[in-house]
Order: sequence, then C-alpha cells, then structure tokens
Amino acid sequence: MSPNAAAPGAPVPLLPRGVLIIVGLAATMVVAIGLNRLSSVIGPTFLALVLTITAAPIRTYLVGRGLPSWVGALAAIAAVATGVVVFVALLVISVARFAGLVPQYADQAAELTGSVKEWLASLGVAPEQASAMLSSLDLGGVTGFLGDLLSGLLGSVTSLVFVLAIVLFTCIDANTFTTHLGRLRHERPGFVAAMDGFTHGTRRYLLVATVFGLVVAVIDTLMLWGLGVPAPVLWGLLAFITNYIPNIGFIIGLVPPAILALLEGGPSLALTVIVLYSVVNLVIQSIIQPKLVGDAVGLSATLTFLSLIVWAGILGPIGAVMAIPLTLLVKAVLVDVDPGARWIGGLLGDPRDHSLLDARAESPGSAGGDPR
Repeated sequence: MSPNAAAPGAPVPLLPRGVLIIVGLAATMVVAIGLNRLSSVIGPTFLALVLTITAAPIRTYLVGRGLPSWVGALAAIAAVATGVVVFVALLVISVARFAGLVPQYADQAAELTGSVKEWLASLGVAPEQASAMLSSLDLGGVTGFLGDLLSGLLGSVTSLVFVLAIVLFTCIDANTFTTHLGRLRHERPGFVAAMDGFTHGTRRYLLVATVFGLVVAVIDTLMLWGLGVPAPVLWGLLAFITNYIPNIGFIIGLVPPAILALLEGGPSLALTVIVLYSVVNLVIQSIIQPKLVGDAVGLSATLTFLSLIVWAGILGPIGAVMAIPLTLLVKAVLVDVDPGARWIGGLLGDPRDHSLLDARAESPGSAGGDPR
C-alpha cells in the first residue's frame, strides 16, 4: 500500500494540501488589506470592544449586588469615559509640554550644533556637508513636528467620540449578550469557552501592562529627577502611556527626556539617560513583562513581538497598542473554537494546549492517528 494512500473510511481532501495552504495565505493577505483599508473604523471599534470588556466586571459586580442592569451599564460607561479622557489628556499635555520646553533651549542647541560642526571639520568634513548632516537637528523643525502632532491629537476628538459611542451601545447590550452566551454554553461549549478565554486574557494583559507601567513610571520619574532632567513627572507619565505598546514602547518614551538631557547637560547627561532608560525599561518592558504577559494570556514572547509588527502595519498606532488583544481574538476564533486545532495553541505558547499535546502523545491510540 502506498504511504500516501488514505486510510480506509478517511475523507479524501478535495484539493492537495499545498494548494490549500496557498489559498489560505492568499485569503489572509486579502483580509489584511481589507482591514488596513478600513483601519479608521475597525481600530476604534476594537478599542471600544476592549474597553467594554475591561469595564464589564463593574457592571457584573453592581448587578450582583441587586442594582438594576442599567445602573451597572452607566457605571461601566462612566468608568471607560473617564479613563479615555484622562489618557488622551495626558498624551496631549505631554506633547504640548515638550513643545513648550524645547524653544527654551535654543541657545544651548545652537552651541551644541556649533561644537558638532567643529568636531566634524576636524575629521575632514566640509562645512556644507556638516550643515546638511545637522539640519535634522534644527529645533524649529522639532517644534513644528510637535505642533503638527498636537494638532493631529486634538483633531482626533471625532474618533474619541466614535469610540465612546460604541462603548455606550456595547455596555447597554452587554446584559443581553451575556444572557445569550449563557444559553449557548451547552449547545456551543467550544465557542463560549473561546470567548471566555479571550475576555479573561484581555483583562489579564491590561492588568499586567498597567502594573508594569506604574512601576516603570515611578522608576523613570525618580531617575530623571535625580539626574536633573526637566519635567521628570511628565516623562514618567509618558513612560506609563507608552508601556501599552509591547516591546518597543520604551523607545518612544525615551526620545523627549533624552533630547532635553542633551540640551540641559550635554552629551554626557543624554548618554546617562539613554543607558539608564535602556537598562531599566529594556529589562522590565522587553524581557520581564513580555514573559509574564505570555504566561498570563497564553502567547509566547516571540509571538507578542511579531503581533506588534503585524497589527501596527495593518491598523497603525491603535494596532500597536491593541496588538495582544487582537492576537487573542484571532486565536480564540481560529484555534480555541475548534477542538481539532487546539494543538496549535501549544505552539503559540498556551500552557493549557501544551498539556493537551502531552495527553495526546501519551494516549495509546495516538500513534495510529493521522499526523496531519
């Protein structure tokens, strides 16, 4: 009998496996392009869904205490609205404060630029080439860029209103959705379990990211205060905000204090800030936190980093912030729902599916199954 022959009674695939893989990859690419084209709608919508999931325990707690469901929904909506407004206000204040601080160091920037030009001239670089190389360090350009960024943030109020409107409707419908999901628990246990895993994983991820963000913010604030960098509390808040971007968030939070340190104390202070930031934030945000996030949500550190790249490319900044919840949703829909695909979860870093693989490997009948 040919080794490629199908077992008696086994279903015969309509297409060769290679063709199915190619079709699947093509379909994935089409979906990714479609999501990218609709990112301005899909990104805020998913953000609103995540915020609703995060605030759901508030509604559950109040309803469990005997209050009407509408009271719980209003409390959840108020909590989300407050958190979003505070988050956006901190971001706008950080950019505006930085834009206001930079022009105060115009003289120091000119002196620093002159010193660098002299150093380049000593290396044989022509003055015209040196000026071209240092043109990107012009504080006017930096201030203009920050002004444009601030205008863009203020112009995103429409998206903010859209997010809060979706949160309003989803919180109102949450009671009906939960009731219907409970009725499906016996009819569709795999689907209900996958959705439960997605919601709990999302909450665990946000909890871990928030706790580590607070730790990093306190350490960075004290460190910058000790070094004499201007506005240390503001940069601590920025470090907290950027902590929600996996792996590379600390780089975004490092740029403003490093520039101010360069203008305030020269290259030595800037280098000190960069080194200390890298040691503290790289260890906490890029080594410890991804490992704990992976253990909490069932995703490996490699997958968390790759998810950041993929979702940022598809949905932009919101995709970068929501990379882990988006990956959890895809895993829930494509892997956790299907018992036959649960073995993939073990490869993605889910310890529950590792135990499933071990159980199948120890099963006496597993050797005769189809390895596909």
